[in-house]
Amino acid sequence: MSSQSVHEVRSHVELVTVYEVCRTLCSSLDIRHSFHVALNILSTHLGMPRVMLALPDQPSQLRIHSSVGLSEEQVQRGLWQANEGVVGHVFSSGMPLVISDVCQEPQLINRTGAFNADEAGVYAFVAVPLKIEQAVHGVLAARRVLQSNTRLFDDQRILTMIASLLAQALLLHKAVSSEHERLQREAVMLHKALQRERPGRFKLDHVIGHSKPMQRVFAEVHQAAPAKATVLLRGESGTGKEVIAQAVHKLSPRRDGPFVAVNCAAISETLLESELFGHERGAFTGAIGERKGRFEQAHQGTLFLDEIGDISAAFQARLLRVLQERAFERVGGNRTVHVDVRLICATNRDLEDMVRRGEFRSDLYFRINVIPIYLPALRERRADIPALVDHFIKRFNDENQRRVAMSPEALNILMSCQWPGNVRELQNCIERAATMAHGDTVQAGDVACEQNRCLTKTLNHFEQRTAGELGANQAAPDDPPLPNQADIDMALAPNGAAPVGERERLIWAMAQCGWVQAKAARILKLTPRQLSYALQKHGIDVRRF
Repeated sequence: MSSQSVHEVRSHVELVTVYEVCRTLCSSLDIRHSFHVALNILSTHLGMPRVMLALPDQPSQLRIHSSVGLSEEQVQRGLWQANEGVVGHVFSSGMPLVISDVCQEPQLINRTGAFNADEAGVYAFVAVPLKIEQAVHGVLAARRVLQSNTRLFDDQRILTMIASLLAQALLLHKAVSSEHERLQREAVMLHKALQRERPGRFKLDHVIGHSKPMQRVFAEVHQAAPAKATVLLRGESGTGKEVIAQAVHKLSPRRDGPFVAVNCAAISETLLESELFGHERGAFTGAIGERKGRFEQAHQGTLFLDEIGDISAAFQARLLRVLQERAFERVGGNRTVHVDVRLICATNRDLEDMVRRGEFRSDLYFRINVIPIYLPALRERRADIPALVDHFIKRFNDENQRRVAMSPEALNILMSCQWPGNVRELQNCIERAATMAHGDTVQAGDVACEQNRCLTKTLNHFEQRTAGELGANQAAPDDPPLPNQADIDMALAPNGAAPVGERERLIWAMAQCGWVQAKAARILKLTPRQLSYALQKHGIDVRRF
């Protein structure tokens, strides 16, 4: 093989090595695991049987952090002071060092015992610093068998590139760890402050939430709003992430600036670029004039990117640069536009799992996950359901010039629902029930689940099994738990009215079990005969499906 062919093969191997190492460092949040895999790639692709990474564990002392080809005992012995041996010299000077024959180099300290003199062949040793600007963060070193075609300069060059990538990953990891610790300390302080305050102290305009989970959200919003840091809203679909984003904006110093919302999942990747960054005239077919993107429209205000987890990998890279520099070029243009924007992102997806699978860039994840706020599902904040029902009923009456009210029986059914669609589903359910109600009161029979049209049962595949299938004395696995009676009574009689009576409890239990009497009897701790007598006594018609 000619020297040119050898050089081309070497260049290709180096390119693949850098690519694989980059992909490894971006695919995991575990820095120790990522470094070990990266060293394995380096060792395998470049024929370096022994590779090690030494990092400082004290200001003037280095210790082996990751290695390939060294035993556990050798790793434990890998300890150098600054200026001690080749590793210490590279760390203190910040300059790489190449040794063509380790046996002839007096400066090399065989601290690990990995360079025995009785080994056959000539071994070379290359050590380079993990360096960013003038700061040195560690040493990457490798040993290889010296052959006639070995070019140690090439080894130094590729190791220097890999060391730069490792240094960037190390700094990012330190920054994330520091930020995580700070947020944990703040969370502990916030939790203690919340325990000292009386319930209901925190409020947000146009947001209903008296329950403890929502009070925690309100407190976090009040604390995060005055800052400039990016906020990431996490929670299931329908939990009100855009409403909370608007609350953050209104409580921030940018309240007088624009609030611009973009649903990233509703726009194709091609249109999303133009939508966010704008375009110049003639940039594409139909671009008849200059158009400002959402980033420019949100200048000195807040930009809300909903469903951030649904953008493509290519667009993630473009978005990362904008978030880092707050600058971009419009589509079809070459003029750099600078903006001052406070960013709020939202997603209902598991970003951590997406990062592990390589579907979401870890650097973008760290950039947007500065202040995470988790919104509870509606089933986790049932105490807010009566107030939400009252709010949606009032809105319905205002929009339709009606005087509809919610009966205690209907509210009881709403309190017991699982609400997979959360607040959005509750609003739709109330509007449907109020529209289809016969008269000015929504009765239990007007609720969708009482008409066998319950979206909750459709989405969650609730089973409707009879007592005969499970045994008369065996509790069904899917029997819903009976809430505390005081909670039910307070929910159905919020204004101090008389507590809910036996009839309402009977209707509630029957609705929970799809009107299967045997299951309702188990919930109420009655015999089927006692339940049947109670239903007849209160004139409750048993619905059959």
